Amino acid sequence: MNLSNLKPAEGSTKTRKRIGRGTGSGLGGTSTRGHKGAKSRSGYSKKIGFEGGQMPLQRRVPKFGFKNINRVEYKAINLDTVQELATAKNLTKVGLGDFKAAGFISTKQKVKILGNGTLTSKLDVEANAFSKSATAAIEAVGGTAVKL
Repeated sequence: MNLSNLKPAEGSTKTRKRIGRGTGSGLGGTSTRGHKGAKSRSGYSKKIGFEGGQMPLQRRVPKFGFKNINRVEYKAINLDTVQELATAKNLTKVGLGDFKAAGFISTKQKVKILGNGTLTSKLDVEANAFSKSATAAIEAVGGTAVKL
């Protein structure tokens, strides 16, 4: 045995298919692509969501719903939370700055005070919006609800 008679093992290598080299090769004509259709053409790439010409799912299923561009998002804070904040910091006037310092809101968020819980001390509360029950509860204790 020497370098001139080395060969790979029997069956370990296969000859490459030479597609489109005439009918005599057996792989001419359609070049293993079948007859006609998009997949037989050069430059074909399957588009995302393409279903063979059938109306695709994303166009068949109707859109629904409505997004109001004028909607105002409020961060809801209950009266019991306001009372806890006031007693912890010993405040008589609670505003947006206090809510921000306590970590309840970020700089651009708006606050709506909701009437869940009870107030025990007289407080002046400043917020962007109040529920009717919250306003009634604040005024029942003798405080004021100031809309910003």
